[in-house]
Amino acid sequence: MSAREPQERVSLQAQPLATPGIGAGFWATLRRDVLIAFRHRGEMANPIMFLLMVITMVPLGISPESAVLANLAPGMIWVVALLATLLSLDGLFRSDFEDGSLEQLLMSPQPLYFQVLAKVLVHWLVTGLPLTVMAPILGVMLSLPSAGYGPLMASLLLGTGCLSLIGAIGAALTVALRKGGILISLIIMPLYVPVLIFGASAVTSAIDGFPMSGQLAVLGAFLALSVILAPLAAAGALRISVNG
Repeated sequence: MSAREPQERVSLQAQPLATPGIGAGFWATLRRDVLIAFRHRGEMANPIMFLLMVITMVPLGISPESAVLANLAPGMIWVVALLATLLSLDGLFRSDFEDGSLEQLLMSPQPLYFQVLAKVLVHWLVTGLPLTVMAPILGVMLSLPSAGYGPLMASLLLGTGCLSLIGAIGAALTVALRKGGILISLIIMPLYVPVLIFGASAVTSAIDGFPMSGQLAVLGAFLALSVILAPLAAAGALRISVNG
């Protein structure tokens, strides 16, 4: 063995381990949460089942007449989609907090903003996207006029993203509490009101023959602001809830 080999070993040992890039950390968190979500398919189905049950009960509890249901359809579908999203928010960070992986995530050198964004994206993929895809079926069940199907799906596509992002703030604030579901509702519901108003208004305007591009533009602006600000607020809330 030459005298040079031990020096090379020492120099290699002294080098710090390379930290994965931001993109690698984001995709690793995204893939992990998607796998966990598909292992718990029952929890994935809860918001969808809730949505279907409530929409099924509307004609029985109000009126089976098509004219009455058509007037209620835009607001009713949006309200039930909002409540279905709210139903699944408590588990956004809960399982990670209970098994200790959330603390490891907070100590990770990766920016917490992108880790939170990956988790919210998975929540939207398993909750908001299925609700959007099911919108035409719900419209048929409530006799929604044909002019409202496209705006309904477009508004839900933008709006459910906002709901998941804003809801992450409430989920982060209450993650350390045993029964934080009610607190999430109290914290988040006032922030959901503008999304609900513009989402339902876009569908109603399209049905009445008015342009709905303004409402969709506002929902797009809400989504852009939520993508920028909500993960930052949720990351700060997680640090306060876990370390505070």
